Amino acid sequence: KDVLAAQSREAISIFKAKDPSIERFFNQSYGYAVIPKVFKGGFFIGGAYGKGEVYEQGKMVGFCSMSQASLGFSFGGEFFREIIFFRDRTDMDSFKAEEYTFAAQATAVAITAGAAAKADYKAGMAVFIMADSGLMVDASIGGQKFNYIAKKE
Repeated sequence: KDVLAAQSREAISIFKAKDPSIERFFNQSYGYAVIPKVFKGGFFIGGAYGKGEVYEQGKMVGFCSMSQASLGFSFGGEFFREIIFFRDRTDMDSFKAEEYTFAAQATAVAITAGAAAKADYKAGMAVFIMADSGLMVDASIGGQKFNYIAKKE
């Protein structure tokens, strides 16, 4: 858990350094999930998995895991980082209360300088991804599934 916390802090710092305009999401969102290292791989059928931390009103309240499956032309492997911001308490509670699923390819913004300034919430969330390393050709469709586990006090 200490390693995950350090990786999450590092991911947040890297996102802010790459695009300072993302700061508005940290300031305005009710909460967010940080998944500092997601591995994605595929050979026609693809998959991805990562673990992260969940923050509510700036306080770490739990953990999440993300799994992704895709079907289509997918070849190779890569690591990426992901942050999901929740607009309000209702959106955050929805994420925490059940297995949360969405089509990541349709909603994610690849972080570049100034990208967050133009981004907005869709269905109560804003999703940002940043490639870390690897090489992957991906023309597939799929979705991400999340599980939330509350932090033990």
